Amino acid sequence: MSIGATWAGTHTFTAPELVEARSIPEVQEAVVGADGPVRALGTRHSFNDLADSTGRLVTVTGIPADATVDEEARTVTVGAGTRYGELAVWLESHGWALHNMGSLPHISVGGAVATGTHGSGLTNGCLSDAVAALTYVNAAGELVEARRGDEGFEGLVVGLGAYGIVVRVTLDIQPTYLVRQDVYRGLSWEAALGDLSAIMGAGYSVSLFTLWDEPTIQQAWRKTRIGLGEDPQDGWQGARFETAAEAGLVDVPPANLTVKGGVPGPWLERLPHFRLDSTPSNGDEIQTEYFVALADGAEALAAVKALGHEIAPHLLVSELRTVAADGLWLSGAYGRDTLAIHFTWRNAPEAVAALTPRIEAALAPFGARPHWGKVHTMTADAVAAVTPRLADARAQFETLDPAGRFANAHLRRLGVRL
Repeated sequence: MSIGATWAGTHTFTAPELVEARSIPEVQEAVVGADGPVRALGTRHSFNDLADSTGRLVTVTGIPADATVDEEARTVTVGAGTRYGELAVWLESHGWALHNMGSLPHISVGGAVATGTHGSGLTNGCLSDAVAALTYVNAAGELVEARRGDEGFEGLVVGLGAYGIVVRVTLDIQPTYLVRQDVYRGLSWEAALGDLSAIMGAGYSVSLFTLWDEPTIQQAWRKTRIGLGEDPQDGWQGARFETAAEAGLVDVPPANLTVKGGVPGPWLERLPHFRLDSTPSNGDEIQTEYFVALADGAEALAAVKALGHEIAPHLLVSELRTVAADGLWLSGAYGRDTLAIHFTWRNAPEAVAALTPRIEAALAPFGARPHWGKVHTMTADAVAAVTPRLADARAQFETLDPAGRFANAHLRRLGVRL
């Protein structure tokens, strides 16, 4: 059977079999009944072969969300295959909210958590940082629960599917809140690089968009939480409010984007960039992303900007975001407040393959870490050098799955599994 490709078509799956589970017992049966390796497949929003296998793929996206709230603990437990946008709608209807959202609400909870996916905000951890518990199917087909505070839990959250198939996730929640979204044009590079923390901390969530070779930063999106005193104003840092005629991102219809223009609205309709009922991003693209310490952010950006004239012809847009430090072993923000440098490339694989090593070389002095689900060319040694707890995570995965049932070529290539 043909399993197809990742969401943007950047990788065609080679696994010979796909099991579309409709219940947790079906996941258990699929793992026990597999003759060889097994991997979990989510909403296919990765851009490489991370989720592929030489054996069986099992998708949990067809399992009902069955969301339940523990009001005392302020948590929600939900099926791992549930899309963030669907969970957000359900939470809002019950008066609750998540601390943050990724740019796309279309991604699954389990897949986003497993790869350390993030939104933005100086004080906002990545989406994985909200995980309070996980339930997964191990190599014996048994259900195992891991909770915050358990030994080794920090190594399981951003787990890359390397030790089992996660079927339920428990996330921290909080009472619902309102957010307004304002877009600025004309922010100077001098202002951004002169005090990057102040620029990125000017709202609950701030994103900068650039093509690298422009005289000013193309767009600055300030998402401010109502009631926190983050009132935007025209002329911020010399930048002006975007006009209606300028609205949109490169090659993305404005109607696909969440509401801007300073109109307050529910968190789930402002924190993502794209609407749940629209096409996410461009679709015909390749994505790359690297994480550096925020303290090194200005120097790292200057290093990439020096390549701007080479990058721009092959780029749809770059987005700069921040992520608060966490203690998750394989998180891009492990141990340091982080600047995320993201590239959404035109679908030009040869050009991206040529440029990516050059960008990695420019960012190497700053200990850049790759996003696990996106395209990069870093070797196992390079990844190990910038991932302090990689050896600990690998040892835990090998202990939990000594036969390598959940390993694959991608994980072995990066030294995550043996």
